[in-house]
Amino acid sequence: MSAIKRANKWWTDFSFKARRYRLPSPTNTRSGAQFYEAVLRQRLTRGEDLFPKEKRKCLTLKEFSEKWIKSYVEVNNKPSEIKNKKTYLRSCLLPFFGKKRLDEISSLDIEEFKALQLKRLKPKTINGQMGTLAKCLKTAVEWGELDKVPIIRPLRCDPEEFDYLNEEEANRLLATASEPYKTAILLALHTGMRIGELMALNWEKIDFLKKQVIVKDNFSVGVLGSTKGNKIRYIPMTQDLYNHLIVLSPKEGFVLKGPDGLRFRPECSRTNIHMICDKAKLRQIGWHKLRHTFASRLAEKGVSMTAIKELMGHSDIRTTMRYAHLGQHTLRDAIKVLETPQVINLRHNSVTIENLGVQNSDWSKREIRP
Repeated sequence: MSAIKRANKWWTDFSFKARRYRLPSPTNTRSGAQFYEAVLRQRLTRGEDLFPKEKRKCLTLKEFSEKWIKSYVEVNNKPSEIKNKKTYLRSCLLPFFGKKRLDEISSLDIEEFKALQLKRLKPKTINGQMGTLAKCLKTAVEWGELDKVPIIRPLRCDPEEFDYLNEEEANRLLATASEPYKTAILLALHTGMRIGELMALNWEKIDFLKKQVIVKDNFSVGVLGSTKGNKIRYIPMTQDLYNHLIVLSPKEGFVLKGPDGLRFRPECSRTNIHMICDKAKLRQIGWHKLRHTFASRLAEKGVSMTAIKELMGHSDIRTTMRYAHLGQHTLRDAIKVLETPQVINLRHNSVTIENLGVQNSDWSKREIRP
């Protein structure tokens, strides 16, 4: 050991594996410098950092979430997403996890939270809450506030059931509706647009020359922005939709306006579509059911899932595939190629035509005499 004194200050001065270390002693005495050298040698022998970094103070979820909402969510997310994340934090995540430090939130805590929420909520809603927590903790890792995110497993969700109108019901709903709801319903049934996209549709986005509707904007929680997924869709107009829109006037501003002459509002439109359903003697449906109806009718007509995906503006084909079961006739046509061709049967000196692909029902019953 070597302890030296310079300018009234004790230093430790030693070599380890051909490297020299000369450091001031935290205790300004000979024995203090010698003890400090022994501590440093032990650290070097164990392969540790000579000067361990001081452990940072870990924030609680409540403290970090306030910074996260302001610096990340409000900067990067759309109004509807901002609203959802704030709601999830306020209603359930902070009451359960808020006082815990970020590094104290364990997978066990998360499983206990899920079990508690399952007593009153559906798995899909809980998965939304878990998604918000996971993104918050992932951002904490990116910002250096947390070392790693605990394992967060989503709950299994039953396949989503959805309701839609058949062709007769859709026609009955249209026949019952008056303006501006007739135009709104016709647009929804023939384009599959979301309610926010319907509210944001401007006459400038109706291309009568190319007979198409350009879906570019969306109203969400009262704010005009881009569509979900930031996609622009070009939806061809049916002849019925074209004939209806071409005679409407004036062709300026938003296509849909409320009874007060201002823009179409979801709170009024929800109430009124229920009233229209009652008048048409139909079950009560919402605007999203009309979007389901658009996709369902396409599937029933044998339109490919890829085409439906593009028309609906889905980001993932798996979302579109929930309509696949409605196109079962295409599967039946595919299976027919495996059927064994039937031959002419001879019975009692007569020949009966059976399963020869003859479409006329009269021919299928005739007998050919030899």
